[in-house]
This record gives sequence, C-alpha cells and structure tokens, in this order.
Amino acid sequence: MNTERLKNLAEGLAIAHPEMVLGFDIQHDELSIHAARDHVLLVLTWLRDNPDYQFTQLLSICGADYPSAPERFTVAYHLLSMTQNLRVRVYVTTDEQGAVPSATGLFPAAGWYERETYDLFGVVFAGHTDLRRILTDYGFEGHPLRKDFPLTGHVELRYDPAQQRVVYEPVKLTQDFRKFDFISPWEGMTTVQLPGDEKATKPDAA
Repeated sequence: MNTERLKNLAEGLAIAHPEMVLGFDIQHDELSIHAARDHVLLVLTWLRDNPDYQFTQLLSICGADYPSAPERFTVAYHLLSMTQNLRVRVYVTTDEQGAVPSATGLFPAAGWYERETYDLFGVVFAGHTDLRRILTDYGFEGHPLRKDFPLTGHVELRYDPAQQRVVYEPVKLTQDFRKFDFISPWEGMTTVQLPGDEKATKPDAA
C-alpha cells in the first residue's frame, strides 16, 4: 500500500517538476528522491505543503562521503508525514566548493542538523545565519567524518599540571599502530610459532 503511494508521489513530482528531480528509488518500502542541489528547497517545500502528503516534520539531515564520486558528499534529508504515516528521503550531492541551500527557512530544526553536517563533513549551507562548529572543539582542524581524515587526528590534548590548563600538542604515537598482521588470536595459535614450540618437535636427547 505505502509502496504504491510513494511511487505515485515520486512520479507525480518528477512529472510536474522534471528539473528538480534527477531520479528516485524505492527499496524496503522507503522512497529516496535524488534532487538537484539548486532546487532542493523547492522539492522540500512541495513535500511539506502538498495536502495529499504533508511531510511537515524534518527528522534529520546527515552527510556521507564518497571520495571517488564526481561530487563526493551526499546530504540526505529525512522527512515524516504524521497524517499519512509516510517517510521520504531527499538527497543531493555536492563537493568541497559547492554550497547547498539552507533549509532553515522551511524547517527551523535544520539549523543544528546543518551545523553538524558542516562540522563533520565540511559541507557549506548557503543562507545559514550561524554556520559554526557544534560538536568539535574551538579551533578544531579538519572534518572528522571525511574518509581522508587521519585516524589519529591532527592534535591531542592533555592537562598540564605545571600550566594548570589543558594544552594542545601535535599527535605523538609511541608505536606505529597502523602496522597490522591481520591474524586473529585463534589463527595465531596454529599458524605462528611461539617461543618454546620447538621443544614439542625436538627429539629427546639420548
């Protein structure tokens, strides 16, 4: 039932506004609409104000990073219709330079979600009046959910008793933790010879 309604929704939107919809897909009774970045606000407005669907609640905005894609970042909007018991996902793609229009004028809750996406991925939202970091510390370098962000980060912090304050220092690793042997403990018991194992195969002295 819901799948048919969601299909009708997507087809109706694509036919009425072909310049706004680049494609759509329905899987597991969930609709995903690929919207043109410059027209995403029009798509969100249509979904919110259409009396047949009434997607009036913005549940979240989140990002994803696909470095090999032509536009590496995907920004997804999850909407809920309380009256129709329907959910829809609208997503756009962008890169480091392309700004996504801010949805704060349509959904006030978008303010914090867009700040989180900016903080963690570096996606810029044009028209956001207070686009600052919200999860990382002041002066944080880089965007931690990008796939090319180093696992160790760029700096580490500690409390210095002499200075009686928290200090930032470049990351210093005591070992090269990126060197893995990829052998589980169970495999290691049978494939790796431990010190003393040679006694089990050495013939007894006469």
